[in-house]
Amino acid sequence: MMAGSTQTVSSVPEAAAGSERETFPAMLSRIPKSAWGPAVMICLLLAALYYRVGIKLVTDWYNIADYSHGFLVPLFSLFLLWDKRRDIAATPVRPSWAGLPLTVVGLILLIFGIYGVDLFTSRFSFVVLTAGLVWTFFGGTMLRTLKFPVLVLLLAIPFPAIIFNQITFPLQLMASRLASSILPMLGVPTLQEGNVIQLPVMKLEVAEACSGIRSLMSLFTLAVFYGYFLEKTTGRRTVLALASIPIAVAANVARIVGTGLCVQYWDPSKALGFFHEFSGWVMFVISLGCLYLVHRVMALIVPAKETA
Repeated sequence: MMAGSTQTVSSVPEAAAGSERETFPAMLSRIPKSAWGPAVMICLLLAALYYRVGIKLVTDWYNIADYSHGFLVPLFSLFLLWDKRRDIAATPVRPSWAGLPLTVVGLILLIFGIYGVDLFTSRFSFVVLTAGLVWTFFGGTMLRTLKFPVLVLLLAIPFPAIIFNQITFPLQLMASRLASSILPMLGVPTLQEGNVIQLPVMKLEVAEACSGIRSLMSLFTLAVFYGYFLEKTTGRRTVLALASIPIAVAANVARIVGTGLCVQYWDPSKALGFFHEFSGWVMFVISLGCLYLVHRVMALIVPAKETA
């Protein structure tokens, strides 16, 4: 009896270890063959509808520095699919007509975006249409499994101009106001007029590119990546993502203050040239360090139950 019970107990870890060692082809074999047809159909349909939209989007990532992080987002989404491969293979495929209205909405948004010459609408429709097609062909359970890889694609879509301007101008004024308050403490008298800081040597304009929106969007995207890899709970990931906003704003103010100090005590031409560009990279690295500190402090205050 004792020997028999020992053999039974030892077989459980072996079975668990076998499941952990399951190969990727074995996981794929558990997916019903009927699911491959809709998957290929969805990919071909999206490629046919969005290849022009995609080319323009990639061009904007390359030409507009504010959205250069967009190159990383599709790669991260593909990694999420790979990381969730076991969950995807274990999710039952149950096609549902309930996803058809969302699919229709995605197609309407695409038509409005193309014929209304609105890039944001046509790009946003890709996320809506993808979610609708997954819901229709694979079911609501599969859509819940894939919701994060699909929604994360929104980070790669540039804001429409009207929203972008509503964000950048307040950031310009806030950065100018904070920098004008800090510089006198460091011995540099200032006079703020909107987004222009009058220094004794010259005027320092906080332009749209210096509003901090570039570092804010890039840092927020990287905070989402960082939270996914190093945290288990949605709440902690949300805190990290939200913490990137004040960190990016503070880093941009520090960059403007540093530029003002260089203008006053060093060489204005060098301060607005090499130093201004180089300091942007330095402050972004410092911002990543601050994000790491927030993560460590959060771990000390409320220790995580599981290690990511």
